[in-house]
Amino acid sequence: MADEPLVLGIETSCDETGVGIVRGTTLLADAVASSVDEHARFGGVVPEVASRAHLEAMVPTIERALKDAGVSARDLDGIAVTAGPGLAGALLVGVSAAKAYAYALGKPLYGVNHLAAHICVDQLEHGPLPEPTMALLVSGGHSSLLLSSDITSDVRPLGATIDDAAGEAFDKIARVLNLGFPGGPVIDRYAKEGDPSAIAFPRGLTGPRDPAYDFSFSGLKTAVARWIEAKRAAGEEVPVRDVSASFQEAVVDVLTRKAVRACRDEGVDHLMIGGGVAANSRLRALAQERCEAAGIQLRVPRMKLCTDNGAMVAALGAEMVARNRTPSGWDLSADSSLPVTDPHVPGNHDHDHDHVHEVSKENLYS
Repeated sequence: MADEPLVLGIETSCDETGVGIVRGTTLLADAVASSVDEHARFGGVVPEVASRAHLEAMVPTIERALKDAGVSARDLDGIAVTAGPGLAGALLVGVSAAKAYAYALGKPLYGVNHLAAHICVDQLEHGPLPEPTMALLVSGGHSSLLLSSDITSDVRPLGATIDDAAGEAFDKIARVLNLGFPGGPVIDRYAKEGDPSAIAFPRGLTGPRDPAYDFSFSGLKTAVARWIEAKRAAGEEVPVRDVSASFQEAVVDVLTRKAVRACRDEGVDHLMIGGGVAANSRLRALAQERCEAAGIQLRVPRMKLCTDNGAMVAALGAEMVARNRTPSGWDLSADSSLPVTDPHVPGNHDHDHDHVHEVSKENLYS
């Protein structure tokens, strides 16, 4: 094994088939096959459609990543895969593929947590993570504040969404405004031409007696939808740009306010923001402004690494190998509700398939 482990990562938690290859903290390949267009007409991700798309895309995407990285499958030091959380059927496709490749190649298998991988991907952008690191993860399914002292073994949840995640709220408001799917990028675009103070939308869970680090965007989503409906009922034109800007401001105000508070309360001077909504331009700008004011260093990966991708899984897998974490067993299963306190799923190691590994490797990759 080289000094820096060479790891392939597979990500299939939602609607994107991601395969990344990482050597240590250096990204060599990041291949993605997205099925977002297939879901657009439904206004959201359809699990069965996503699973079928993963099945079709898996082998070609792995082959493309190996070609892009200029490495052979035989060169790999390990294979990592998202074991959860996510859509059960979609996760199962990725876990099954990872098991098959690891078994055939005689390589160790690492089942990893999707949220922990979103944190670890920042190592590909800004180098090793400080320990501890505060992470704000914001996506279509998650709005979480996490404190990590060891990304491979110790991730502590401080707060999470109690209803709609931020990305989910973006999608729903975009649907009400007839802006299409996914909602995040299009609302961000319209908001740049709107007034964020035009409409006073509510900030959920920001009262003195509310949970300090939990999030709620259901009330905001309902308030925005009712405001739009009232305008339409009165025969008035809906100011799409101002609605987008005001709604977006309400979301990012709460996210950044709670994240900075968590850093102060826990005595952490680094904040990492990840997940698909981390690509939002206003979230990045307001987080930078508030972090600078609080003396906190902000780390946000480039936009392509914020959305779901195989690179983040490979990055966490490489860290597992580097820190000599026990590989997962062949009983590794997909867990749609895998807690973030389990960054890594060791599994059962009673099975001995070393001989079969070697035979299969020669047959398939000779």
